[in-house]
Amino acid sequence: MSNEILNYDKVAEASLAKAQRDGAETMWDRRAAQKTQCGFGEAGVCCRICAMGPCRVSPVPGKGAERGICGANADTIVARNFARMVAGGTSAHSDHARDIVHAMHHSSAEGPFKIRDEAKLRRIAAEWEIADADTKETYALAHELSAMALEEFGKPFGTQRFLKRAPQARQDVWAREDIAPRAIDMEVTTLMHSTHMGCAADYESLFRRGMRTGMSDGWGGSMIGTEFSDIMYGTPTARASSSNLGVIDAEMVNILIHGHDPNLAEMVVLAAQNPEMVELAKAKGAKGINIVGMCCTGNEMTMRHGIKIAGNFYQQEMCIITGAIEAVVVDVQCIFPALPELAKTYHTRFISTSEKAKISGDLFLKFSEETGLDNANEIVKLAVENFPNRDAAKVEIPDIKQDTMVGYSVEEIINHLDAVVNSQLEDKLGTVKPLTDVIYAGVIRGAAGVVGCNNPKQQHDYAHITVMEELIKRDVICVVTGCAAQAAAKAGLLTLEAKERCGRGLLEVCERVNIPPVLHMGSCVDISRILHIVNLCADVRGIDPALLPVVGIAPEWMSEKAVSIANYVVGSGINTYLGVIPQVLGSPNFTKLLTEDCQEFIGAHFVFEKDPIVMVDKIMEDMEAKRTALGI
Repeated sequence: MSNEILNYDKVAEASLAKAQRDGAETMWDRRAAQKTQCGFGEAGVCCRICAMGPCRVSPVPGKGAERGICGANADTIVARNFARMVAGGTSAHSDHARDIVHAMHHSSAEGPFKIRDEAKLRRIAAEWEIADADTKETYALAHELSAMALEEFGKPFGTQRFLKRAPQARQDVWAREDIAPRAIDMEVTTLMHSTHMGCAADYESLFRRGMRTGMSDGWGGSMIGTEFSDIMYGTPTARASSSNLGVIDAEMVNILIHGHDPNLAEMVVLAAQNPEMVELAKAKGAKGINIVGMCCTGNEMTMRHGIKIAGNFYQQEMCIITGAIEAVVVDVQCIFPALPELAKTYHTRFISTSEKAKISGDLFLKFSEETGLDNANEIVKLAVENFPNRDAAKVEIPDIKQDTMVGYSVEEIINHLDAVVNSQLEDKLGTVKPLTDVIYAGVIRGAAGVVGCNNPKQQHDYAHITVMEELIKRDVICVVTGCAAQAAAKAGLLTLEAKERCGRGLLEVCERVNIPPVLHMGSCVDISRILHIVNLCADVRGIDPALLPVVGIAPEWMSEKAVSIANYVVGSGINTYLGVIPQVLGSPNFTKLLTEDCQEFIGAHFVFEKDPIVMVDKIMEDMEAKRTALGI
């Protein structure tokens, strides 16, 4: 394992030293075993989509084969590979949303799946033009809305309903460039068709089709997943929580919930609160049951219940290595297939629950919306009964945790802004105008959405934290989701006290509005919240979002979902900065299309920059140019 990668995080350093003592393999060992990674794959010029290949073409013209057997050149191969990543990411976020909608279809006043934000249910139903949305019986309306939402995945005609949230100027761009997304499944299917052997061989066409597919994620699947989760489980409000491995409790039954789909986690939390389960835990020698979260399931649970965050993507193995986790319960996405084998080094049970993410090596217990609470009760009971099997000699929990504030949904941010509305100027409550006012007044210089994963190609969390710390110093407010949010939590950036690290303007805003300078907005599907608030700000000013001093940043991204996200953020008019370079450099033409040419027709572009300080300097140049253009 590399000291260069570990030296940033003392918790990780201690955990991985313990792993070596315990004879446990981690991602760092597997990364070292990979040695030098494939240069053709890194450049994006390896094609294996038909059985004539795999074909590798040279990323350097004149050196090696310039075309695959079918004649595809580097431009086509790179564009196809990139498009397939967009399709994979879009399918993951959107299938997550489909599960949420199915749960709403099963909701009832008597069952475990209930409507917890009725006002939002009625507001979304009215937005989607359902008749009598303000008077229909709650669950009848929920079932009607869920049926309508399922049509967004497969309707034969029309575009995504939430697109109307964007200002008309942005909608006009989408119409002009033909990137307004149709049905989600249609976009994924037609993009995969385009990348089939013998289909699209025009790199700009592939990019545009990929952009439209990514848009069906951000303005379709992810936005549906976010809004319908709020309706089902409650719209997040600001609340205190805690983060890092120190939230694991040596005297409790510890259950780690990991993945992305809140349906399972909500039921596990409900089951763990069952007095019978708590009494059983005490009978087994524990003081109670402690649910801790990982990755985006952790984000979903912390912002609605205050469930403590054990860590982000790279810490999933470290949780098990503490020796104090009775069960790891997973649903979908970002779960290491190595976890079941690692769990065998300790007493931990690994339980996979989704047929879409069945992982061999321990126990598969199918979760479904019809039997969700029964499934959760079985899982919690299994964890509780495993407590006596814990080996005290292997328990070592780092005594490090950080208090944090979470739960800043769009609605909660507006609630805080309402507290500073000047009623003497007849400003309305319930808008983002105070936020746009401080931007236009020059009090803060802009806003940044910092999102994404961890990647062992980088010092974990270093780029996330460095970018955020540098931005808030320069009076740029940050909103965060996903593993970036958990990095911010561990670094103490999601606290009211973090205002002391800010520039003077942002410090004043934080004090007046009573918010941290970095706002936790949720899981990776909740980047749709960031889209929504940016577009609300643009709408207040009557401009295209592309004109605002706002950027998207993914400093340590690694997944296909991140590629889809980057596409829909750029497609929404927001320049997007990537700290890990995507596998596109084998095609200078496609790279130029991403980083320069798409600006001409979309109004935004990608920026690749590995160095987080240099990245921040570029972001500030970007924001200053937009501020100047707006006359700020």
